[in-house]
Amino acid sequence: MVAEFGFSILAVSFFVAIYSGIAAAFGVKKQSSALIESARRAQLLTFPLISLAAASLIYLLVKNHFEVSFVYQVTSKSMPTYLKVTAWWGGQAGSLVFWSWLLAAFTSAVTLRKWNRDIEFLPWIIVISAITLTFFLGLVVFFENPFTRFWQDASGQILMGMNGDPIKSVFMPSGALAPFIPADGRGLNPLLRHPGMVIHPPMLYLGFVSFVIPYAFAMAALITGRADDRWIRLTRRWALWAWLFLSLGLVFGGRWAYDVLGWGGYWGWDPVEIAAFMPWLTGTAFLHSVMIQEKRGLLKHWNMLLIILTYELVIFGTFLTRSGVLSSVHAFANSPIGPMFMGFVSLSLIASVALLIKRWPELKSEVEMKSMLSREALFLLNNLLFIGILVVCFWGVISPLASELFTGTKITVGPPYYERATGPLFAGLLFLMAVAPLSAWGHSTVQTLGRALWKTFAAAAVITLILFFAYTHNGYALLGFFLVAFVLLTTLQEFWRGASARMSAQKENFFVALSRLAKRNRRRYGGYIVHISMALMAIGILGIEIFQMETQGTVAAGQSLELGEYRVEYRELASWDDIGAGVNYTRSVVDIYENGIYLGKLYPRIDYYYDSQQNMTIPGQHATLRDDLYILLVDWQPVSAQGATFKIYVNPLVNWLWIGSLLFIFGLVFAAWPDRDPAEAPVRRKVRAENKQAIG
Repeated sequence: MVAEFGFSILAVSFFVAIYSGIAAAFGVKKQSSALIESARRAQLLTFPLISLAAASLIYLLVKNHFEVSFVYQVTSKSMPTYLKVTAWWGGQAGSLVFWSWLLAAFTSAVTLRKWNRDIEFLPWIIVISAITLTFFLGLVVFFENPFTRFWQDASGQILMGMNGDPIKSVFMPSGALAPFIPADGRGLNPLLRHPGMVIHPPMLYLGFVSFVIPYAFAMAALITGRADDRWIRLTRRWALWAWLFLSLGLVFGGRWAYDVLGWGGYWGWDPVEIAAFMPWLTGTAFLHSVMIQEKRGLLKHWNMLLIILTYELVIFGTFLTRSGVLSSVHAFANSPIGPMFMGFVSLSLIASVALLIKRWPELKSEVEMKSMLSREALFLLNNLLFIGILVVCFWGVISPLASELFTGTKITVGPPYYERATGPLFAGLLFLMAVAPLSAWGHSTVQTLGRALWKTFAAAAVITLILFFAYTHNGYALLGFFLVAFVLLTTLQEFWRGASARMSAQKENFFVALSRLAKRNRRRYGGYIVHISMALMAIGILGIEIFQMETQGTVAAGQSLELGEYRVEYRELASWDDIGAGVNYTRSVVDIYENGIYLGKLYPRIDYYYDSQQNMTIPGQHATLRDDLYILLVDWQPVSAQGATFKIYVNPLVNWLWIGSLLFIFGLVFAAWPDRDPAEAPVRRKVRAENKQAIG
């Protein structure tokens, strides 16, 4: 009965979402505030309804209802409870329910705000959100239903459909059939049982869904003819948090890949990785670009175009991972929902662009851009670089599909294509991180920029010269390290300059001045922290991309492999079963030495999961700020022979990537954290004074 209840609630949610959109549109046409209010309440109702459906699905997952096909596919008795819960988004049907649940939560939160000043936006926010929610709920109800069950006839035979799969239905089909209950489930893919995958998909989904809100406001602004920046101010924090969640998803995904995929790296330019990266690119450009519209009334067309692209890329990325058109370790299996996704992306893109073209004259900039070195001009260049990277990534993902469609031959686009094409563009972005914050609004010259930058430029050149003699002669690496040093020094100089001015004016010490300055300018200084974190991450990227070393070999116990300054000596191997967890562990023990100095033991292993009949490779890692020794157990011989095959990587500087990632998260949260309302300050001071008087 739980499966029937869950499906029925999803179906009701689908029709409520349809009603919400239609009622809002008719409310505008009929100028009926009652209809618009009814649409708003219907929109609010979708969240508790989908929450009930999600709770039903989680119940089935936790209680091992393997007669439900989705539960059978993603869980098993040996899985711990927390993994059964997270299996909700571990399979295709469940992940679409999760997407819908988040969207219902966000749109409900938006419609609960006060709308006195912006009431003309409300019905169109509801319409756009309802259209998106209806689409995803429609996919779940009609194509990827997580509540379908297996059935068998009176003889115990599992009935098969035309494609050889068991017949699946939520309700009992006609005839004398009974539910078929498998003894156990197939279990979640071992790669998805890593703690990083408990966090990585929800962060991506949060980022994807959050961007629907700024898009809905942008479309509402176009529909109502509001050419001002009010929609940007209303959605500024939504966009910032969306970018934060999407960034977290990419960072956690990189760490997951580094820990369990055995690539020896954090990023493989996998098509599904790129599908999540593309909306991050346009979202990043959007966050930079909206500041220009707020400050100078410029780039209005750009901002509309960027938020439209971000929304479409969110839907397109979801399509790529769920349609089965891509071959990827991240992608779900083949599915019939691909054509629906493409149709929705195409129609929504055409409608959005048509609306933008209609309002194009009304989005004219309020002032003219007069200097190519002004801050707004450099921000425009920043947008162009991001779009350039987007074009490279989009073509890399699409070209194999286009080739197969039109020629019958599927070409392969690998990391070398992306690295060569995007490398100069990323270098340009690093350079702009240093230069743009010091350029002036309205007008700037080479002389004024030169006076502001020459000291940090010279210091970065000195650091690069030291690295040339002490570390590397590689030209690409030296250019990269110069840009990193330039960004770090310029940004730190801005912190020092601002804090010094406040120290003189307010007679505060450096740390107090810096703290209060940053709190009063969260967006600016949070952005500076993000720039510093990106520079630190660039150090790790340069190190692993340019200087990574690897070797592979088979050795007997007591023998060793050497790579660079490291020596890895194989000691022993053991294999055992954990019956409760349903896992076989094969773990090797190796001693590691650096320049003959003993550093300790590492334990690379392979975990075999009996339910899914798949392996997961866990590397042994010795991490320092200088490099990371990364050892994989590839194969082994019987214990009597004591032979094992290892693959070893030395990843220079890679841990700066993770350090930068942590600082990146801090900077984003700091920038997005809401400021206190200035109107409340007198009240707080009065309360503190009364408390002191009472204590006295």
